[in-house]
Amino acid sequence: MKNIIITGMAIYFTCLTACTKLDVKVESEYTSDNFPTTADGFIAASGPMYTQLSSKYAVDYWRLQELSTDEAIIPARDGNYEDGGQYRFLHKHTWTKDHPTVKSVWQWAFSGVTTCNRILTLFQKAPESKSKQTSLAEVRTMRALYYFFLMDLFGKVPIITSFDNTSLPEQSSREAVFTFIEKELKESLPLLNTKTGQVTYSKPVKWFAFALLEKMYLNAVVYTGRPMYTEAVAMADSVLAGGAYTLDDNFINIFTPDNGPQVKETIFAIPYDTYQIKGNQFSRFGLHPALVDKYSLLFRPSIAMSTIASFYEKFNLTGDIRNNTWLEGKQFNSDGSPIMISTTNKGLDNNYAGSDPGAKISWQLSFSKELKLRVDSSMDLGNDELAKASGVRGIKFCPDKNTEAQDRNSNNDVPVMRLADVMLMKAEAILRGAAPTAVKGELQTADVLVNKIRARAHAPLISGITLDGMLDERAREMAWEAWRRNDLIRFNKFESAWGFKTDGNAFHRVYPIPASELTLNPKLVQNTGY
Repeated sequence: MKNIIITGMAIYFTCLTACTKLDVKVESEYTSDNFPTTADGFIAASGPMYTQLSSKYAVDYWRLQELSTDEAIIPARDGNYEDGGQYRFLHKHTWTKDHPTVKSVWQWAFSGVTTCNRILTLFQKAPESKSKQTSLAEVRTMRALYYFFLMDLFGKVPIITSFDNTSLPEQSSREAVFTFIEKELKESLPLLNTKTGQVTYSKPVKWFAFALLEKMYLNAVVYTGRPMYTEAVAMADSVLAGGAYTLDDNFINIFTPDNGPQVKETIFAIPYDTYQIKGNQFSRFGLHPALVDKYSLLFRPSIAMSTIASFYEKFNLTGDIRNNTWLEGKQFNSDGSPIMISTTNKGLDNNYAGSDPGAKISWQLSFSKELKLRVDSSMDLGNDELAKASGVRGIKFCPDKNTEAQDRNSNNDVPVMRLADVMLMKAEAILRGAAPTAVKGELQTADVLVNKIRARAHAPLISGITLDGMLDERAREMAWEAWRRNDLIRFNKFESAWGFKTDGNAFHRVYPIPASELTLNPKLVQNTGY
């Protein structure tokens, strides 16, 4: 089934190329030859808004949402992965309006908005049909998703709904952007597809719109200053009562290289492919060269990314299968034999002060929880074998033996929204004051919802979960799925200290508007603190 999805997305790439070519003849009017009239035509013409999403979601966007938290870190290793300090700035909350990833994500998201606006202009001229109405709703929902990213990351941004308007856009308040997204989703809901499976996989169906509204309402205090927890529960119930999704029996299956529409928990995902839809590089950045044989890899990992001890220690529930998504301690091959590294005393530990630094030794690879800096100013661990093995490694997105060797893109699809998140959000909204509700005859309290997810993970059931406990539950279930920054801000924990970060300035809850954008549009006003 995944191959069908990839084939369809390949058509999208062709469309994207055609739509960005600058030397094509400009049509003076729409005719039957240049707008879609069939369901397949609408699908093909919609492609660019999906390829835009896949292009930076799992790398640049993910880094803004995760490297700024306790979930993920890319330290320097004897100068390697320093890259101008960009990863260190995200970890320490010392980014500025010139940060390259901040600029990249701003441009990525607004390019998504522009792409959606162009497609809407095209579709609105097409003859009336059910396919047209559904497609218009899908494009508006995708535009709402891009605006959700912008609102969440940058706060006050321009609302642009016209493709043809060339005037500089005015900046809107965060609350106005929230209201715009809400309106777009609510108006699109009646027209969106309700089907799930390979035909609608990676497309915004009605259930996704409900889930995105739930996410917005749960965070409404952050975005607008108004609590909307009862509304969040109502949106969750719209998904749960629909019965279109179920928790997958095996948590690991959700993230394997062959995941896809057969995973009945995924509400919306990006279908990455090592050759045709590139952009998933979790294995490239987060493994270790000595793991090549264990996972039959065709490439050399870059050892850059890990998590920090305080976050890893949340994975402490007996029997919890989610504990297995991390590599810590001594490492073994699939056959049980130890993974050994040939080195020297000095090669193992650059601080070795014994009498024989060049003596050859064999050392078993062991990932340590602690990250010990050798150069504080550059957040540098060093590059001996101990330093290379510093930091717990994440394998939630399971290493893919079919990852191609050059760009090191993997085949694992990346979920944007899934049922477990819907359930955890409902549980949290109840803890924050919304009344428990019944779905299909079952009264769903916070404990009931959390225990469904714990039972799937083979973790001990809980009684009397608290808000602090809920944040830890989200850490275990949603780790590395680009929601940690969003969670920490909502729980007033984003200003806490972790790893090597001590900054507690609340203005870092939104990123700065990139300096280049301020130059291009004098109507933009920089976010406070920058």
